[in-house]
Amino acid sequence: MQTTNTVRREPLLIYDGDCRFCIYWARYWQRLTGHRVTYAPYQEVAAQYPEIPLAAIQRAVQYVAPDGEIASGAEASLLTLSHASGKGFWLTLYRHLPGFAAIAELIYAFVASHRSALYRPSLWLWGRDYEPPRFDLVSWLFLRAIGLIYLAAFVSFGVQALGLIGSHGILPLSDFTGAIRGQLGSERYWWFPMVFWLDQSDFAIRATCWAGAALSLLLIFNVLPRLSLFFLYALYLSLFYAGQIFMGFQWDALLLESGFLALFLSMVTRPGIWLLRWLLFRFMFLSGSVKLLSGDPTWANLSALSYHFQTQPLPTPLAWYAHHLPRGVLKASTAATFVIELGLPFLIFCPRRLRFVAAFGILLLEALIFLTGNYTFFNLLAMALCLVLFDDAALRKVLPQRLTRFVQHHVRDIKPGKIVSLAAGAFALFIVFANIVQIHAAFGGRLSAPAIWINDEIAPLRIVNTYGLFAVMTTARPEIIIEGSDDGVHWHEYTFKYKPGDVRRPPLWNIPHQPRLDWQMWFAALGTASQNPWFLRFLQRLLENSPEVTALLDSNPFPDKPPLYVRALLYDYRYSSREEKEATGTWWVRQPEGIYYPATAHGS
Repeated sequence: MQTTNTVRREPLLIYDGDCRFCIYWARYWQRLTGHRVTYAPYQEVAAQYPEIPLAAIQRAVQYVAPDGEIASGAEASLLTLSHASGKGFWLTLYRHLPGFAAIAELIYAFVASHRSALYRPSLWLWGRDYEPPRFDLVSWLFLRAIGLIYLAAFVSFGVQALGLIGSHGILPLSDFTGAIRGQLGSERYWWFPMVFWLDQSDFAIRATCWAGAALSLLLIFNVLPRLSLFFLYALYLSLFYAGQIFMGFQWDALLLESGFLALFLSMVTRPGIWLLRWLLFRFMFLSGSVKLLSGDPTWANLSALSYHFQTQPLPTPLAWYAHHLPRGVLKASTAATFVIELGLPFLIFCPRRLRFVAAFGILLLEALIFLTGNYTFFNLLAMALCLVLFDDAALRKVLPQRLTRFVQHHVRDIKPGKIVSLAAGAFALFIVFANIVQIHAAFGGRLSAPAIWINDEIAPLRIVNTYGLFAVMTTARPEIIIEGSDDGVHWHEYTFKYKPGDVRRPPLWNIPHQPRLDWQMWFAALGTASQNPWFLRFLQRLLENSPEVTALLDSNPFPDKPPLYVRALLYDYRYSSREEKEATGTWWVRQPEGIYYPATAHGS
C-alpha cells in the first residue's frame, strides 16, 4: 500500500471524471457515505498526489486515507463502502477470508476494463437517478398489509369457529386437547404451542379470534406494532393447532411465517426485507418445482389449466369463462405459469429493475388466480410480499404524495445496536440454513442427523415451511351431496354456502373469507369417508341439528327438528358448455356416481 504526505481530515476517493460509469457510481457512493468520504475526479486533484502514477489513477479508483495510506481497485472500493452503515462486512471479508481479495480484484479489473460498455446497463438495471435504497415506506405499507390480512383471517375463522371446533362443533377443541394431553404429557406445550392449554371453552375460542381482530386493528393503525405482531403470531399459531384439519392449509403456514418475519422487519429493516424476499423466492420457486417433481402428466404436457378452472376447490364466476378459453391459450398460460414460478423468482436477487420485473410478473399471476379462484387471503398475502421487491423511491412514483409525506413524518429510522444487529444476523443465517435444509429434502436429498434434528425442533413454531399447491392436477370434480330424511324414503338436500350444489347457482365470490367446511368437503370428495373421520362427526352433528354446525351451511331443510337419517351421495360435476348454459341457464352439469356414505341414524 502506498502512502502520501498529504494530510486529510476525511478519506478521499479519486475517480475518473471523464467516465460516465465512474461518475454514476461515485454519485451513488457519495449518497451512501454522506460527508464521511470526499469524492473528486482525478482531473482536479491528481497534481496534489504525485506519489500516485497517472496511469494507476486512470486504471482504478484510488482511496486516500486521512493518515496518508493509499489503496486502489477493489480494496479502495470496499474501504469507501466501509463508511456506509452496514457495509463494513465486505472489507472484513476482503481482509480476512482467504481467496476473497483475489476474486474481488479480478471482478474489479473486469468491470474497470469494460466500464464504458457498462454505463448503459447500469442505467437499465438501477435507473438514471439511482440512490441508496430505503425501505421505510415499503416496511410501513407491508406491516399495514399484514395487519389487514391478519384481520381477515381472524374474523373469517371467528365466524365459523364454534361450528368447527366449539363444544358442539364438528371437532371439539376439548376432545383434541384431551387426547394430546394423554399422549404427550408436558411435551404438549412445545409440540402444540397454543394458548388453549389454559382454557378450551367456547368463550376462549371466541376471545382468541376477536382478540386477534383487535390486535390486527392496532397494527393497521400503527399502535404498539411490535407487541401487536408478537401476539398476533402467538394467537394465530394457537388457532393453527386448535383448528385441527380445518386450519392445516398452506396459506395459514405462510401467514405465520410472514407474520413472524414482519415482527423481525419491525426491529431490523434490511435483514427483514431480505428474509421476506427469500420467503417469496421459496414460495414461488417451490410452487413451480413441485409441479415438475410430481411427474404429473397434465403439467408435463401443459394441459393442466384445461382442468384447473373446473376442478379447483371454490371457483369464482370468472372461472367458467376461463375454462372455455381456446386450448392454445390455456396451454400458453400453463407455460407462462412455469416461467413465472421457476424463472422470475431468481430475479428477486438481481439488481433493482430486474426485481421489479419479478414483482410485476408475480403480481400478474396472483391477480389472475385471484380473479378465477377463491383462495382466501393467499393471493393477497403473496401480493403483499411483492412489496419488498420495491424500494421507497419506486413507490413514491406511484403512491399519493400525501401518503408518502405522512409516512416520512411518522416513521422513524430503525437503528438497532450492535448486539441486536449481531443477533439479527445470526437469526437470519439460521432461518436461511433451515430453509435450505427443507429445499434439499424437497428435491430428494438426504439430510444429516443434525439437520433433521434442527428441522424437527423448530417445526412446531411454523416459522420455516414448505410450499407448493396443485402438484398433481385433479382432472375430475367429484362432489359430495348430503341429504336428510324423516322417513328414509323422501330425502332433502343440505346446501352449502359456497361449494357447488345447485347446478343453476353460479359460483360465488368469498375472498378473503375462507369457508373452511366447504374446503374440506372438496378434499373429502377426493377420498373416502373412512379416510376422513371428521366427516362422520359432521353427519352426527347434522343428526343432532347442532345450530353451530348448521350455521355453516346455506340452508338447513330441517329447521324445526333434526332428521332421522342422513346420507351422502357422490356426483361428478363439470361445467356446462356454452350451448347448455344458454339453453338451460345452468353453470354445472352433474351425474350420480354412487353412495359416499350410506344412510345413518343418530347414535348408529
